[in-house]
Amino acid sequence: MSEGLKKKLEDQIRVLEHELNHELPKEIKTARAHGDLSENAEYHAAKERQGIVNARLGQLRQRLAEIALVNFNNIPHDRVAFGSTVILHDVSKDSEVQYKIVTSEDADVASGKISTSSPIGRGLIGKQVGDVVTVQTPAGTREFEIRKLTTIHEEA
Repeated sequence: MSEGLKKKLEDQIRVLEHELNHELPKEIKTARAHGDLSENAEYHAAKERQGIVNARLGQLRQRLAEIALVNFNNIPHDRVAFGSTVILHDVSKDSEVQYKIVTSEDADVASGKISTSSPIGRGLIGKQVGDVVTVQTPAGTREFEIRKLTTIHEEA
């Protein structure tokens, strides 16, 4: 799982580095050729984009470094944590729902992937099968009972 995320981040970094080192310098050079820089919208837009790309590259590199530090040996075998798949009973809707706990970059609620930093993700972290969790979401308070847990160790 972390290999897929690592590759995704590395691909994003590669694309942004190409833009920063090849495409943006050409755009800036072309815009400079148009003359007066004080009123040159193309120049200012390219310089602004250069700043945005630089900032995003910094964020991605930092996130990649953080991911590399994750010690899978520290992830519990019997509690909800990063990489766990949980089947929950939604008490208010009297239905079952399945979620996989992932990083914010991989989150996709429509496909059942929720972030460790989402309200439901935060509420589930550290809980065990049988625990009832009350979570405050933007849509209101929800109550879940953890019915089944598969940790990252069991999926590997």
